[in-house]
Amino acid sequence: MSGIGDRLGGMTGTTTANWGTFAAAEPDLAATVERRFGAYRHHVLATLRGDGSPRTTGLEVRFLGGELWLGMMPDSRKALDLRRDPRFALQANPGDGTGMGGGDVRISGRAVEVEDPAVKAGYAKEVEPPEPFHLFRTELTEITRTFVEDDRYLVLQVWRPGRPVRVLRRA
Repeated sequence: MSGIGDRLGGMTGTTTANWGTFAAAEPDLAATVERRFGAYRHHVLATLRGDGSPRTTGLEVRFLGGELWLGMMPDSRKALDLRRDPRFALQANPGDGTGMGGGDVRISGRAVEVEDPAVKAGYAKEVEPPEPFHLFRTELTEITRTFVEDDRYLVLQVWRPGRPVRVLRRA
């Protein structure tokens, strides 16, 4: 799927970044995040309804071509929510709990719908989603990992575009 991320671009401004930009800046954290999302097929997506209240729903995600992709069934509520307000939060499936290797991982950002037939065809070739489908690429605003260290500390790693990872430890 090389070239799809290249055609979509990386940084879209000083407050967002694509997956490739994040992975280049913080390869260890990016690898942990990908492992956590790869451990399970379904994750939790939060979007905003028309009245501003939150909606959560299940979702599969893909990391391809330097992008984090969100694919959805046609006219699903989550797709309609993102068309109206692109802000989202995505949480990796915790499985049996956040003690699972990698801890709890969350991604926030904006979802941009992809209409380019060539990009959608490239995605479909790789993923083989049910047709038709909505495809969104993500513009990341924050990635957070929370885990327990040495059975003593709650550790938060927080990344935002253009900044190094900030690490907070609580006893």
